[in-house]
Amino acid sequence: MSALIGIIAPIFWFVVVVSFLVFVHEGGHFLAARACGVRVTEFFLGMPCRFNLSHVSKRIGTKFGVTPLLLGGYAMICGMEPFDDDLAPRALALVHRRGVMSVEDLARELGCDTDRALNICAALQGWGSLAPRYDEAKGERAGGAYLATTYAAMPRDSKGRTIYDGKSFARAEATIEGDAWEPPFSDDEFFARERSRTYVGVGFWKRAFMLIAGIVVNIVVGFMLMMSVYSIIGFSVAQDVNTVGSVEQGSLAEEIGLAPGDAIVSIDGSETDTWTDVYTALQEAAGSGEFELVFDHDGATETAVVNLDEGEMLGIGVSTELVRLNPIEAAQVSWSSIVLTAQSVASLLNPSQTLTVLDQSTSVVGIAVMSAEAASAGAATLLNFAAAISFSLGFMNLLPIPPLDGGKLLIEIVQAVIRRPVPLKVQNGLSVVGLALIGVLFVYMLRIDFMRFF
Repeated sequence: MSALIGIIAPIFWFVVVVSFLVFVHEGGHFLAARACGVRVTEFFLGMPCRFNLSHVSKRIGTKFGVTPLLLGGYAMICGMEPFDDDLAPRALALVHRRGVMSVEDLARELGCDTDRALNICAALQGWGSLAPRYDEAKGERAGGAYLATTYAAMPRDSKGRTIYDGKSFARAEATIEGDAWEPPFSDDEFFARERSRTYVGVGFWKRAFMLIAGIVVNIVVGFMLMMSVYSIIGFSVAQDVNTVGSVEQGSLAEEIGLAPGDAIVSIDGSETDTWTDVYTALQEAAGSGEFELVFDHDGATETAVVNLDEGEMLGIGVSTELVRLNPIEAAQVSWSSIVLTAQSVASLLNPSQTLTVLDQSTSVVGIAVMSAEAASAGAATLLNFAAAISFSLGFMNLLPIPPLDGGKLLIEIVQAVIRRPVPLKVQNGLSVVGLALIGVLFVYMLRIDFMRFF
């Protein structure tokens, strides 16, 4: 039973800590997107899964929910993937004028093949501009392997806004999904209006803000968690006194009658006024045969004869005191942790320090094991650990490696400098290289963790 608990506990606490922090990270992206007027169709705790509990917001149309794959979360921000097809404006208008259209009919109207028409519809669905109509007889379903082959017009008000556009959507005068609707502007203007409500349709500063928002939220949440530990919950500080703080069950210390609160007066004739004295005396006496240990217990002085083998532990722990810092001191300590984490992550970019930093880092296995250990040590230790992971998650995402947020931000900066989009093939190629690099780093750290813990 204990072995089973030993396996379940790390998994449970890993899921709790990592899911919370990734969900918070995605929450930053979600809030930034909404602040920039960009549509978000879904915001979930957990990874995408067909089985989920969800609720669609009547105010902004976003589907909020939770899935059983509790390994993070995601925000479906419209238009994150580059999309450009000169037939898209006409396709968008055609579906709305008809109300509902199959991909085959749309392809005929556009004079293109069905694959191209399907790709256009799928991209427009991702913008929140078209609604899919799934045919279960064809194996189509939301989140399934097959895209819908029929698409419907989104509910629109007189100015062409959808429920995803929030407060500006005039619900009382709007159509319903699948109603035929005539755009009161040209096809190109209709398409441009839809694009302006997506990630690719806003300016550089808004896109940069959306990318770094998740990172900033991770750092802020980590800072607040650490502040709460140091200034509210408090943390234990070892006291350099000769008082026993704890006694391990079944240890030699328990056998000779030592208990928490006892003061160790001398060891092998050497007076021990501090914990440093106790530790040093025990190290010197171990392996030298029997020696006397004098201690005060319940107001009486007692003597025990002890025989410690070299390297053997007596089984006592140091006395600790609960300390709470004032808010300014707590903020200074928390900020120091942020700076140290940033410096450590930045060192990964220095080839001479990369392997050293990786050897000191940990993978999901290490995080799982340490999460369980932190949880068993108490709320303060767990929250402090979560704060450290939050800092790491934020700064690791800032690394200029696609598809991390930092890599996407780098592409945005390059595009702003050269004043033209980086070709989609180049972006995809960089993402593949980035994923391969992340995979190599993951395997390397996984190997280190298995050697370290098992």
